[in-house]
Amino acid sequence: MNKVILVPDSFKGTMSSREICEIMKQEILAFYPKAQVLPIPVADGGEGTVDSFLAAAGGEKVTVPVTGPHFAPVEGFYGVLPDGTAVIEMAAAAGLPLAGGRNRPDLATTYGVGQLMAHAVLSGCRKMIVGLGGSATNDGGVGAAAALGVVFRNEKGESFLPTGGTLEQIAAIDTGGMLPALRETDLVVMCDIDNPLCGPGGAAAVFGPQKGADPDMVRRLDRNLAHLADVVKRDLGKEISWIPGSGAAGGMGGGMVAFFDARLQMGIDAVLDTVHFEELAGGADLVFSGEGKLDQQSLRGKVVIGAARRAKKLGVPLIAVVGDIADDIEAVYGEGVSAVFSINRAAIPYEQAKERARSDLALTMNNLMRWFSHFGRI
Repeated sequence: MNKVILVPDSFKGTMSSREICEIMKQEILAFYPKAQVLPIPVADGGEGTVDSFLAAAGGEKVTVPVTGPHFAPVEGFYGVLPDGTAVIEMAAAAGLPLAGGRNRPDLATTYGVGQLMAHAVLSGCRKMIVGLGGSATNDGGVGAAAALGVVFRNEKGESFLPTGGTLEQIAAIDTGGMLPALRETDLVVMCDIDNPLCGPGGAAAVFGPQKGADPDMVRRLDRNLAHLADVVKRDLGKEISWIPGSGAAGGMGGGMVAFFDARLQMGIDAVLDTVHFEELAGGADLVFSGEGKLDQQSLRGKVVIGAARRAKKLGVPLIAVVGDIADDIEAVYGEGVSAVFSINRAAIPYEQAKERARSDLALTMNNLMRWFSHFGRI
C-alpha cells in the first residue's frame, strides 16, 4: 500500500473529522510505515469549518471584530487558503453560542457575517466559501446584505436594518450600493440540507424551535420570510421560496442567492473541489471515508457518497468505516463504495458506545490493515 486518502465526516457528538483522520492514519502507518497517507478533514459548514479547511489545504486565520447576533461586539474570524480563497463560517459571527442564552431568532442579525465577507473581499479575496450552520438567526440573510451595502426601506421610504421579526416591514430593496468588488467574487455556499425558505419544511418551522422560537414566533417568522421572498421576487427578479437549501441557517441560503448570486453546494463537494481531490487521489491505492451512520440520507450526496462518486471515476476503491449501518443501504455500492464496516463491537446504548468510539475505530482500522497486509493485495 503506497498511497491512501482519508476523507471521513465527523461522527456527530463523538469524534471530529480531524480526530478520525489521525486515528486512521496511525493504524495505517503501523502496518505500512512508508505509505503516503493524505488526510482531508471534512467540514459541514457549521462550527469548525474554517479549521477543517485550513487543516486540509493550509492557509491562515484572520480575526476581525464584528457585530454578534444580538448586536454586541464579538471577535469573528475567517480563513484564507493559499490560493486566496476566503472561508467563512457564519457561526463565527452569528452562531447560537454567541447568543449567550438569549435565544430570540426574531431579534438576531447576520450583520456580522456580512462584515466578515466585506473584510475578505476588501482584502483581495475573489473567491469565497461560506458555511451555513449553527446560526442563532432567522433574518433571511438581510443583515449580511446590509453590511455589504444593500439598502432595505420601509413604507415611509426610510432605510432600516431588518431582523427576522421585522422582515414584514421591508417595502423595497435596493442593491445599487452593494460593495462593487463583491460582484466580481465567486461565492459558494456550503449547504447540506434541502429545506425551502418557508412553509412546513422551511427555515422557521424546522429550525426555529431549536433557536428558541415558540409556536407563535415560528408562524410569525415564517410569514416574514414569505414576505421577504415576495419583495425579492418583485425588486430583484429572483424566486427563492422553493430553492432547495434556501431555508438553511434561518433563510441565509435563500438570501445568499437573492443578494449575491451565490451557488449552493453540498459541503463535501466544496471541500473536495478546494483541495483538488482528483489530483490528490490520482494513483491512490485506497480511499477511506466514514460517518456516524450510513443510511438513506447518505445517498443524498453527503460525505461518504460524495467522496465515493469521485473515487469511482478515478477507479480507486473506497471503504466506508462508520458508526451504524442502517437497513437498505445496498445502493451505496453502485455509487462507488466498495465495502462498509461498522466500528460498533457491542450491543450497547449510544451513550456508552460513544465513550469507546475512538478505541473501537482504532481496532476496526487495525483489523482491516491486518487483513490487507496478510493478503498483500494492496
